[in-house]
Amino acid sequence: MSQPSTSAPVASRRGNAREILRLAVPAFGALVAEPLFLLADSAIVGHLGVAQLAGVGLASAVLHTVVGLMVFLAYSTTPAVARAIGDGQLGKALAAGRDGVWLALLLGVVLAVAGFVAAEPLIGLMGAEGEVRAFAVDYLRWSMPGLVAMLLVFAGTGVLRGLQDTRTPLVVATAGFGLNIVLNLWLVYGLNWSVTGSAVGTSVAQWGMAAVYVLMVRRNALRHGVSLLPSWHGIRSMTRVGSWLMLRTLSLRAAILVTVLVVTGQGAINLAAHQLAMTIFSFLAFALDALAIAAQALIGKELGASNAAKARLLTTTMIRWGIGFGVVTGLLLAVVAPWAGALFTPDRDVQAALAVALWILAAGQPIAGYVFVLDGVLIGAGDARYLALAGVANVAAYAPMLAAVAFSGAAGAAGLAWLWAAFSIGYMAARAVTLGLRARSDRWMVLGSA
Repeated sequence: MSQPSTSAPVASRRGNAREILRLAVPAFGALVAEPLFLLADSAIVGHLGVAQLAGVGLASAVLHTVVGLMVFLAYSTTPAVARAIGDGQLGKALAAGRDGVWLALLLGVVLAVAGFVAAEPLIGLMGAEGEVRAFAVDYLRWSMPGLVAMLLVFAGTGVLRGLQDTRTPLVVATAGFGLNIVLNLWLVYGLNWSVTGSAVGTSVAQWGMAAVYVLMVRRNALRHGVSLLPSWHGIRSMTRVGSWLMLRTLSLRAAILVTVLVVTGQGAINLAAHQLAMTIFSFLAFALDALAIAAQALIGKELGASNAAKARLLTTTMIRWGIGFGVVTGLLLAVVAPWAGALFTPDRDVQAALAVALWILAAGQPIAGYVFVLDGVLIGAGDARYLALAGVANVAAYAPMLAAVAFSGAAGAAGLAWLWAAFSIGYMAARAVTLGLRARSDRWMVLGSA
């Protein structure tokens, strides 16, 4: 009697791996390029003076809070487009992408006008005075034209991800980053526009990127007979999904904010070490976000094709990869923790506190890998309402942990250790439970492109 062949399952697994990597690797490059815009601005402005750099830092905090909340424009467009592609309805996919771009344009114009008018009082609320306040207002005000473009880039990126293309966003982001540096150097130093030149240069670079996406959406729509005019039903649908995703994002930012509030009470050393640890956590999150983006595109496509088995298999594969990545990065963090601080600061106390925080972060990395992947899977499935409600529940579960740390009176490295245990293990475990329970059920696996 012949034995059953294992070649088909092996080939299937290899095919899934290639599919995931094809989307995840370019997505990682594009994700890394995004924060480089801010890094380039800071490096160029930093040579103007302390007041200029502080002003740009303050304005950037306001700007990136708004932009961070608008990331739903990518996260809601990707699964809508991917589902329609999986269902074989290219026209419907392009229409969904078109509506996402129109929504980004409408939101961008409203927010840009409001931001330009309210720049002065917004900066004033943050306590800035004198030159710092003036530079912050200038930078924020002249960043507003670019805000519209940033939101268009979000929507355009979401369209291409839904079409299973993450290479084009990488090329566009890389070109935009290069243009941003050239323009900023010319405007800041060549024309002596100071921080205004930095804001204008970045805005022009963002509009260059946005133009590429808008032209691509327009060309594809015309080629396949899809109207360029928006469907208000489609925009309302995007807004409904987007509002849930915005609540999800708000819950994540709230958790980070209250963590900062608690660590601020532990003193300057712990606050500095915490900021460095959070920077490292955020960098590692880029790689996991790349997997999550691949999950959004692939899961949306397979559910649209009513291929529940493939969606489940891809989910299992990406969970395994996410946890594996967490184990590897956790081990590396644990090894480099005692020496990592010296790369960022000469202060021995901050170095010691950072080492403790990184050891705790290392222990939580496998949980983070599991969480980030499942977050992408459920976004790809369009399960935005559950993600939002789960996010609120997770913050509610996290609050008592933080309160315990705050009222324990723990200080020094011990206080920071308890704080990071609460965040990278406690809070992440709460997210793992809510996402894991959902993923184990079939309620998120809505089939077709309804």
